[in-house]
Amino acid sequence: MKSRVDVDTNIILFDGVCNLCNGLVKFMFKYDKKAVFSFASLQSESAQILLKKAGLTEVPDSVIVIKEGKALVKSEAALSIIQQLGGLFKLLLVFRLFPRSIRDRLYDEVAKHRYKWFGKKESCMIPTKEQRKRFL
Repeated sequence: MKSRVDVDTNIILFDGVCNLCNGLVKFMFKYDKKAVFSFASLQSESAQILLKKAGLTEVPDSVIVIKEGKALVKSEAALSIIQQLGGLFKLLLVFRLFPRSIRDRLYDEVAKHRYKWFGKKESCMIPTKEQRKRFL
């Protein structure tokens, strides 16, 4: 049986010590009703394997979505998550009308200040027993 690392799709890689990123994971557990996504902190061995397989040698300051073996970063990662969630969240896809350079610049600003604005943990979050099934 293949592991989720082998499947290489719909995996969210996030900064495990970032409160904003951990908030995204909690949000996903609430709204990803079909359990489409799996998760791994960027600090994990699984994330390092996935990044290497996707050919991403320099890890950007971004949530990363591994989709069909490719790494989506910054606004493309965020929009991919929104698209998969469906429902009313799809209204946010209107941001695709903006050039990627503008979307990524805004993303970079939030990423640059995320620890200052949202805080930082000493260590990665510990998932509950139920959540562990979706972590790599």
